[in-house]
Amino acid sequence: MTARIFALCNQKGGVGKSTTGFQLARAAVRRGSRVLVVDLDPQGNITSTAAAEDVPDDQAGLADALSARADETLRDVIVPGVWAGLEVVPTSGETLGFVRDELVIAGAGREGRLREALASVIEDYDLILIDCAPSLDQLTINGLTAAHGVVIVTHSKQWSLSGLAQLLKTIDSVRQYYNPLLRICGVIVNQHEEQTIGGKYWLDELNAAAKERGLSVLAPPIPKRVAIADATEAARGLDEWGTADAAALGAIYAEHLATLEGANAS
Repeated sequence: MTARIFALCNQKGGVGKSTTGFQLARAAVRRGSRVLVVDLDPQGNITSTAAAEDVPDDQAGLADALSARADETLRDVIVPGVWAGLEVVPTSGETLGFVRDELVIAGAGREGRLREALASVIEDYDLILIDCAPSLDQLTINGLTAAHGVVIVTHSKQWSLSGLAQLLKTIDSVRQYYNPLLRICGVIVNQHEEQTIGGKYWLDELNAAAKERGLSVLAPPIPKRVAIADATEAARGLDEWGTADAAALGAIYAEHLATLEGANAS
């Protein structure tokens, strides 16, 4: 079975894309799926959490697999993840930023380098999660070109809603020129403050905007909880954190993953 590929996107930083990707990967591993996490963010946040061992700055990673100046393939740079069934295409140091600059001046085919790289390993996995950079640059375009589905991770905040139109415009451009089968599988609202007036208001606004654009906002939103940040920073799944509240939060990620896969398959 060929893996389904999801790109986790938002041009705004700090919305919890890496945390979401990590806990979605945990949900997939728990059900027995073979999972590959691709760290397409020069900050390397999901590498530092999901890789079983520290990845030094001079170790070959995603940048080498994407660069025309290196010989490594994607298979060459994959490292074990923190759980059985999880593997990681790592990013560390500043090299992915250099490759981003290389792609800006590269010629035809630059948008499809990640897609071509993943083609060599796609049969080895059931699920591939691409953690995109918090920008709409050539790296993110590569992620969208490689993906079957987009997962928009956002906050229930005014600025999150304001940036949605720009992200959708980029997705539409990728559909038009590089990946006509790309679809938005859902919007995950992260770090939602359900007890605040602002949180409730902006969630309603986000739901209305998504409905107008034919998008699905996954319910329930992921609440703002210390357990999520603490478990992720400790490289643990929420089900491993040892509290009933954390386990219930982990179940939300599992539910969202099933919804995303169902949307992509329909």
